[in-house]
This record gives sequence, structure tokens and C-alpha cells, in this order.
Amino acid sequence: MRSLILALTSILSLTASAQDLRCNISVNATQIQGTYRQAFQTMQNDLYEFMNNRSWSGNVYAVDERIECNFLINISEQVGPNEYKGSLQVQARRPVFGSSYTTVLFNFNDNDIQFTYQEFTKLDFNENSYGSALTSLLAYYAYIVIGLDYDSFSPKGGTEFFKKAEKIVNNAQMAPERGWKSYESSRRNRYWLVENLLNPKYAPVRTAIYNYHRLGLDQMSNKVAEGRDEVTNSLLSLQKVYRDKPDPNLFLLKVFFDAKNDEIVNIYSEAYSTEKQRVYQILAEIDQANEPKYKKITEDKKK
Repeated sequence: MRSLILALTSILSLTASAQDLRCNISVNATQIQGTYRQAFQTMQNDLYEFMNNRSWSGNVYAVDERIECNFLINISEQVGPNEYKGSLQVQARRPVFGSSYTTVLFNFNDNDIQFTYQEFTKLDFNENSYGSALTSLLAYYAYIVIGLDYDSFSPKGGTEFFKKAEKIVNNAQMAPERGWKSYESSRRNRYWLVENLLNPKYAPVRTAIYNYHRLGLDQMSNKVAEGRDEVTNSLLSLQKVYRDKPDPNLFLLKVFFDAKNDEIVNIYSEAYSTEKQRVYQILAEIDQANEPKYKKITEDKKK
């Protein structure tokens, strides 16, 4: 019996692990001239290990269940010895049930990053204090990505991870680096992203994330019309948030549509004309920046 248990444990250890993320990290430092180039490759390798070789949630994932995400760091300026400025693009995806399709959950550009990196120095992160700007930044977005993934599978399932991200923000309030405080970056920064995610006035957005993915996209492989109806209901929920105006910026709505605008156009490509017109009117009101894209929904009326 003991040998059987050991064998089963060995098999499980090959198929499941504590790591949450399958995170691709790229560091682009082509704008930095006259420096030791190998340091940026070492940085990329170190960040890959930091993101992928730890348990962020404490849960066990099968290898093929890890959350797929991409982090692209563009270094635009060296402002001191081993100190850099630039931007970070984060994209996260999730599989859609019954298909080979993966849907974008999060597509975000943080244009206000600054950090210090010393080659061959261990990357440490302590969730109870702000030590390293670089690891705090990456940990923050790791929790945002995981939280959104959990929200897409269960109603408000990502709350505990958003609270961890909020804790990082709170720890960073005295930090010299930008992007952590409420008055920086035109209120479209790390502070406001997690504030919106945890703000009860934006709760319908998180419910819409669940309905859109779990009740909508995940049903469309078998029940296309029913799944599309749930996507429409999700958009109606977002329209109500837009009209209620929790604040003038409506940042979380922008974050949602930055990830979803192209996909939404495709979802309604085979809808009936009346449904297309209805959805277009909703989208033209609540996401005016992408209205030209949504106009395509009403074109080529097949039905």
C-alpha cells in the first residue's frame, strides 16, 4: 500500500505543481546605448524565474492549467547606476471551454515604471513591505492577472488576490517610484486599477466578467445563441455602470474594453440584424473610443 501511495504521489507531482503562471517575460532595452548588454538578458532570465517558480495563490495547478500571460518590459531610459525607466505591457489569456480558442482577459499598458536592477542580486519580494520596486511591480500584476482569471470562473472569485495587490499599493505609498499614488498618471495607474476592482460601485463590472466568460463564451461551443445572449447581458450591465458614473474616469470600463473590443466584434458577426443594431448602440455609448470598430458589427447584414 505504501508503495502504491508513493507511486501515485510521484505521478501527481509530474502533472501538478504549486506554480500559478505560465508567464513569458521579454525585456527590450534597444533604446539604451553604450551599456553592458548581457545584464538585460540576465534580467529577463531572473524575472522569468521570479514569476514562474513560485506559488502566488497557494493553490495547486496542473501544468496545462497555469494562467497564460505575457509581460513586456520596454526600457527607455537609464537614470542612474542600475536604475531604469520605461513601460510594461501585460496581457493575460484564458482558454474557452470546448474550443481551442483563448480569450484575452487583460491587456494593459503601464507607461510609468521605474526600478533598480543589479545583475546577480537575488530578487526578493515581501508582501508585508515595499522593498524592491521591480518585484513589487511584478507581484502586483501577478495578483491582478490571477484575480481576473478567478473572476472569470466564479462570481468575484478574485477578491483575495485583488486585496493582495491593494496591499502592495498601500505599502508603496511612501515609495519614490511613480504609479502607486492616487494623484499620479491622470488617475489611470496601479492605484486606481485595484481601487476600481475592489470598489462596490464597480461590482457589476466584475459580475459582467464572470457572465461574459463563464455563461457566455464557455457556452458558445454548444449553444451559440444562448452564449451570445449572456454576452449581451454582460454589456447591458456595463451600460448601467456607465450611466451610473461611479466616477468621471470609468477606468475599469476602459480596461475591460481594451481587452475585449476586437473579440466583441467577432462574437456578433453571425448575429441577427436586430441584435447587431442593439449591441452597436450599447457599445457606441459606453466605449466611444472604439466606436469605429463596433460599426463593423452592423455591416454585411446577413440576416
